[in-house]
Amino acid sequence: IVTVNCARLLKADHHATNGVVHVIDKVIATTTNSIQQIIETEESLETLRAAVAASNLNSLLESEGQYTLLAPTNEAFEKIPQETLNRILGDPEALRDLLNHHILKSAMCAEAIIAGLTMETLEGTTLDVGCSGEDLTLNGKPIIANKDILATNGVVHFVNELLIPDSAKTLFELAQESEVSKSMDLFRQAGLNSHLT
Repeated sequence: IVTVNCARLLKADHHATNGVVHVIDKVIATTTNSIQQIIETEESLETLRAAVAASNLNSLLESEGQYTLLAPTNEAFEKIPQETLNRILGDPEALRDLLNHHILKSAMCAEAIIAGLTMETLEGTTLDVGCSGEDLTLNGKPIIANKDILATNGVVHFVNELLIPDSAKTLFELAQESEVSKSMDLFRQAGLNSHLT
């Protein structure tokens, strides 16, 4: 699949006497803002804006290059428990891992993201891309709320759920999602929860 500023190439190589015509499916608008400028001007990314500033990722997201930002909306941050959010926002290393888990190493328009694709993040982790009907899914969830916002240094897709990497979770949070969840109940009953959180 070939895209031009996220417009899909429908027919290529129509030769004319004075050049070549390629047919695409959208009107291409002028792109003037970097990914960082999109974050700064979009109201629904207010929490992400604060998180990016706290982790000093501003310079990366306004630098030259080609990135994909899976931008968690304010709604995405509100979906996780306040205690968990405060912990991550208060831990610079966990916060940086969280944000890097939402940044892909190349610019990926939605048209070019296909089911079964595995994409690598700046954190070095991977995200699985699939389909549910006509919706794109990330790690099995249809969480892309708005797609293909073009920037001078890549593309932004808004997501309405946080993608929290293992490196940003406590031992207790990791264990709850794994095969040792029953063991965690025993730790809790023994009053040892604080050691795992």
